[in-house]
Amino acid sequence: MSLIGAMNSAVTALKAQSQALAIISDNLANSSTTGYKANTTSFKTLVTQSFSSTAYASGGVSAGVRQNITNQGVVTSTTNSTDLALDGDGFFVVTYGTEGEEAFFTRDGEFEIDDEGYLHLGSYFLQGWETDSDGNVVSGSTNSASTLSDINVNRFTGTAEATSSEVIQANLPADAAVGDEVTATMEVFDSLGVSHTVTMTYEKTAANEWELSFSNPVLSSDTATSSGTTTGGPFTLTFSDGQLSTITDSTGTATDLEIGITGFSTGASAISTISVDIGQDDTGTGSLTQYASNSDDPDISITSITGDGVEYGSLSSVEISDDGVVWAHFDNGQDIAIFKIAVADFTNANGLRNMGSGVYSQTSDSGDFTLHEAGEDGVATITASALESSTVDTSDEFTRMIQAQQAYSAASQVISTTKDMFDDLMASVR
Repeated sequence: MSLIGAMNSAVTALKAQSQALAIISDNLANSSTTGYKANTTSFKTLVTQSFSSTAYASGGVSAGVRQNITNQGVVTSTTNSTDLALDGDGFFVVTYGTEGEEAFFTRDGEFEIDDEGYLHLGSYFLQGWETDSDGNVVSGSTNSASTLSDINVNRFTGTAEATSSEVIQANLPADAAVGDEVTATMEVFDSLGVSHTVTMTYEKTAANEWELSFSNPVLSSDTATSSGTTTGGPFTLTFSDGQLSTITDSTGTATDLEIGITGFSTGASAISTISVDIGQDDTGTGSLTQYASNSDDPDISITSITGDGVEYGSLSSVEISDDGVVWAHFDNGQDIAIFKIAVADFTNANGLRNMGSGVYSQTSDSGDFTLHEAGEDGVATITASALESSTVDTSDEFTRMIQAQQAYSAASQVISTTKDMFDDLMASVR
């Protein structure tokens, strides 16, 4: 029985070391695979029955795979803005296909934008929360997979912004005569991104006093007819020693300088308020002043007239910040947050099931996942234009390969020796 036990034990050793070599081979094959986590072999003794000081029953050995999914790989830079690397605990959440309902998890951040605008990893699509333009998640509870959706950078194919404020830096000629008028124009964008021109007329009504009125807007591309109706004004501006001292409305009441525009011929929504800043800046210097022009034909001197509205712009590029916010950059200069990437965390990430292609699924061993914003609650931050390297150490794998080879050779030698002993036994019987 001892010879048979020795033979069986050696056979289990051959099988276990073959398994170990297969794991080593797989690790070496994936030494350059993004996000790959090197596996190790776990050997365990097999015991068939109890043994005493005078009798030993060999059991052999079994080999199993030990996952090391939580090991952090080195983060390396790339030139692709949609390459993403997690630095710390957690996983990207993906679904299989755009209509997928089951959540899967990956550390492989080689995401690409398909022709419909989706961020995907092969057949798996990256998940996140929709945000407002500042990057704040708009859903209620973020710890629910039902709040996630496929990240599509074409959420807004284009954008425009209506003007809400204008800042004027200019000088009115103190040496103008009472009754003289000077004009300046400002550009105003409606909610559709169409440009309009509003003319400002300054009429000198007394020493150190001007009346400011605003014309109806006209299309910047066609100044022949009005494109809306301007409300607000006229306003009286009073100066003291060249600096603006008061602004009053038609009733003589102190007021802020604000106008509105209604009835846009473009069909755009009315602009209820456009604040016109002509007051003092942080240094105490007036944006609109009144000093002598020292000219035979006094006129307004414009330094700058700037507003915050923008014309229509199309998507030009996508950028992802380390807190997982997906920013859409438009060619009109606007930057709008459209999604925030979710990071999933597990109590026992090494209990996940490997689905292949760097994707894992939840199991009873891994426990339920929780969703977090990147960099919050102790989970990983996200680095864009970077990937997490494989955790395979080739020198370590070669060392294990030599150990497996020697153990396999030794087990085969046991089998050879046991065979010789059986032959000797059979010869003595004969």
